Amino acid sequence: QVQLVESGGGLVQPGGSLRLSCAAPGFSFSAYLMSWYRQGPGKERELVAGFSSVGGSTNYADSVKGRFTISRDYAKQTVYLQMNSLKPEDTAVYYCNARHVVARSNMYWGQGTQVTVSS
Repeated sequence: QVQLVESGGGLVQPGGSLRLSCAAPGFSFSAYLMSWYRQGPGKERELVAGFSSVGGSTNYADSVKGRFTISRDYAKQTVYLQMNSLKPEDTAVYYCNARHVVARSNMYWGQGTQVTVSS
């Protein structure tokens, strides 16, 4: 059974950095577009960063542009989200998402990892 497993969340001070990992064994990065979403307290889930094509084009939420970077390692079948200059408003549960490039309703979610930005 395919699954996505996130890790790397935690408590960090404002201005700090974290790197989230999403282990995606069984998912071909040539067939699935990988993304990171987040859901803050009392908020709807929103797209943070993602690959918009299998070729590697990326897109980011305006609120994280210049601070967050999504990347992928084919050999490790892992997707990363490097988060720098973290702000309290970045506090949320972060979810990894995999969506098939053709059958777009074929979508998987990880269990989420908590990121808390606080002094």
